[in-house]
Amino acid sequence: MSSKYLSGNHIRQLFLDFYTQRQHQPLPSASLVPEDPTVLLTIAGMLPFKPIFLGQRAAEFKRATTSQKCIRTNDIENVGRTKRHHTFFEMLGNFSFGDYFKEQAIAWGWEISTEVFGLPAERLVVSVFEEDDEAFNIWKQQIGVPEKRIKRMGADDNFWVSGPTGPCGPCSEIYYDFHPELGDDHIDLEDDSRFIEFYNLVFMQYNRDGSGNLTPLQNKNIDTGMGLERMAQILQKVPNNYETDLIFPIIETAAKIAKINYHDSDENTKVSLKVIGDHVRAVVHMIADDIRASNVGRGYILRRLIRRVVRHGRLIGIPGEFINQVAETAISLSQSVYPHLRQREAVIKAELEREEGNFLKTLDRGEKLLGEIIQEVKKQGLTVISGESAFTLYDTYGFPLELTQEIAQEQNLRVDVEGFNTEMHKQIERGKAAHETIDLTVQGSLDKLAEHIHSTEFIGYEKLAITAKIAVLLVEGIAQAAAPAGTNVQIVLDKTPFYAESGGQVGDQGYISGDGVLIRIEDVKKESDFFIHFGKIERGTVRVGDIVTAQVDSANRRRAQSNHTATHLLQAALKKVVDEGISQAGSLVSFDRLRFDFNCPRSLTEDEVQQVEDLVNAWISQAHPAQVEILPLPEAKARGAVAMFGEKYGDQVRVIDFPGVSMELCGGTHVNNTGEIGVFKIISQVGVSAGIRRIEAVSGAAVLDYLNVRDKVVKDLSDRFKVKPEEIPDRITILQTELRHNEKVIQNLKSQLAIVKSDSLLQTAQVVGEHKIIVAQMTDIDPESLKDAAERLLQKIVNGAVVLASIPEPGKVSIVAAFSSHVNEKGLQAGKFVGNIAKLCGGGGGGKPNLAQAGGRDASKLPQALESAKDNLLRALK
Repeated sequence: MSSKYLSGNHIRQLFLDFYTQRQHQPLPSASLVPEDPTVLLTIAGMLPFKPIFLGQRAAEFKRATTSQKCIRTNDIENVGRTKRHHTFFEMLGNFSFGDYFKEQAIAWGWEISTEVFGLPAERLVVSVFEEDDEAFNIWKQQIGVPEKRIKRMGADDNFWVSGPTGPCGPCSEIYYDFHPELGDDHIDLEDDSRFIEFYNLVFMQYNRDGSGNLTPLQNKNIDTGMGLERMAQILQKVPNNYETDLIFPIIETAAKIAKINYHDSDENTKVSLKVIGDHVRAVVHMIADDIRASNVGRGYILRRLIRRVVRHGRLIGIPGEFINQVAETAISLSQSVYPHLRQREAVIKAELEREEGNFLKTLDRGEKLLGEIIQEVKKQGLTVISGESAFTLYDTYGFPLELTQEIAQEQNLRVDVEGFNTEMHKQIERGKAAHETIDLTVQGSLDKLAEHIHSTEFIGYEKLAITAKIAVLLVEGIAQAAAPAGTNVQIVLDKTPFYAESGGQVGDQGYISGDGVLIRIEDVKKESDFFIHFGKIERGTVRVGDIVTAQVDSANRRRAQSNHTATHLLQAALKKVVDEGISQAGSLVSFDRLRFDFNCPRSLTEDEVQQVEDLVNAWISQAHPAQVEILPLPEAKARGAVAMFGEKYGDQVRVIDFPGVSMELCGGTHVNNTGEIGVFKIISQVGVSAGIRRIEAVSGAAVLDYLNVRDKVVKDLSDRFKVKPEEIPDRITILQTELRHNEKVIQNLKSQLAIVKSDSLLQTAQVVGEHKIIVAQMTDIDPESLKDAAERLLQKIVNGAVVLASIPEPGKVSIVAAFSSHVNEKGLQAGKFVGNIAKLCGGGGGGKPNLAQAGGRDASKLPQALESAKDNLLRALK
């Protein structure tokens, strides 16, 4: 069997179907925001299963298969420059939790590669860990791979680790050979012009401790990953991942906006287009998964990606806003698999518009700063802009080096590119050091310090302000003795009132202050037994050992408590109103809102949503007191306590009980009684994946914010319509009726005008035997009126063909073909004919044999298209 073209969507489905047929439970992609609060983003297909591999959570299924969306930015500078580096990608995976192991994983890996995807066996090469004789023998003796095409490789390549500590094991990778004619004597798997690794089989059988010692796991597990984009490149026979159907339509949209052709462009332009294609895909999915741009954490990653898109847009000649046009293509490509992208379209585009607009202003400031730098350089009698200055423009203001060079050249100056590259290299190395493992955290530094510091004591259930000591001070993940004002830092205190992000609840915000020192804390995360406070020093110099006051923002804490308790009440209400079998599939508890994902095969009715909201508000008004207990896990479960999704539990668990209403295992912060919530309001309910629904809601003070916005809208409409608020719906209905009537009148007038204009075209009719043909372009005619005009002309010439075109608005082409039955008998069909003509204008369309319409996007090609239409008619009718 030989490989054949398969779309990206088809590849994904074939993979999932293959393993589903082999008793693997198909699971939807997890969010890019992982449930594990110690990890910044979902960067691997195995991440959602990490607690199972570590033995912290029992596996619900022995086998699973997923297509997991992932984000990685540790090698972001390679995006667009190599054939296969991406920030966003999909990892196809099959997993075994203590079930099958090497022999079966290898056999299935070979079967799906050769029989399902049709890759020729002689084009495949496999690698194994140099000490893994078992895997080597399976490939050679059972699968029949020639020994020359099995490569033993070292731990750097073929021993998979999840970080400095944790589950790990040898792996075996399958490579595709683009040039098997070069033979088997000199196989170098580092040669990516010849080989591409597309499937990695990890035999997860060990646990690595802090000293590097390996001990066998209780269960031997399988964790695999097949790159969807890489398999698409192979099967679609394109030179790189970017030119597959998963990404190239996004690139084409950007190229069209820039008025360039990808294939005719130079290499730098292609790189920029690839960066745009990759990054837009990434940011669309990130925003859809509730990531918002900010200056910290995953929000900073989102902001950085958006800014890179804007920068590269400017490099290829796009001066203004354009991201949302490209984002529309990205949404359209993925919406069949990820329907929540279309459901979240408004949120995605609003975030992109805001960030893009703000950054364009920042770029303007960068241009102003560059002007000042040029002035200073000339003042000093120099001819070179320093690499440090150029890098500051790039890193702080997002100003492209190429643009700096271009402007400098106009001023007879040059840029110290070598110095710029030195600064860039320093930043890349810092980024790699912070992101080189799956943990994406400061865990490595903490591991080294763990022997010298105690775990953080959390006393935030009882107090919101305490005196504490700074035990660890990190800058960019590296331990420091001190840090000055303006530095972004991560701080570990010996004790803290700050809640760390966990169980869906966001980390607290607030301040750490001391003698002449003020640090604004923007987020808190938990790493092992340490609470990491992420913040920025606003005043003074911070030193390890300082005695400080840690103060939680009490207003935000109250909002989070309200929303967290409301989430518990929401789950209880859903069980009562909709289905007792409903369980949590994810959650977010922030200061301004809450989000609750739950399993449900259908959309809730409006009546059900109202019943749920009413029931929650009834429980709030009844002021049910909270009872908090620490219990053995078996006892808590025996009492009926509900476990929170993604939470890890020890032998002793914290139980939050609102008697008669809700009882859950939860480490989050809550109100003392439900009455403190005040009020609860459901904002929306949507589907996020097959069988999973999402409710977004607000509670407490956030409801007032929500209502104030809507009250402002109502007042504005009331003033505009000059009616009372309760009369607005009736007024809108009247206006809609009037609008529809006026639209019909206008359309009728347009059609009459088009018909009058078209009458003059009768004089241009060309006689071809017993037929007449009219091919013409009309001005200022909308598509519907153009159709009316074509039908009227055909009635007048009786026997023949009419092809009319217009440009109803800039950049758009409308074409209509009307054929008589005699023309149809000659084998001409209006639908097929007009569709082919529209392709010349970058569009398409079709319709019935006698009447059809089409559209196009390139108006400059319209004269050529009409000339082609006339030639084709003359040739066919003669």
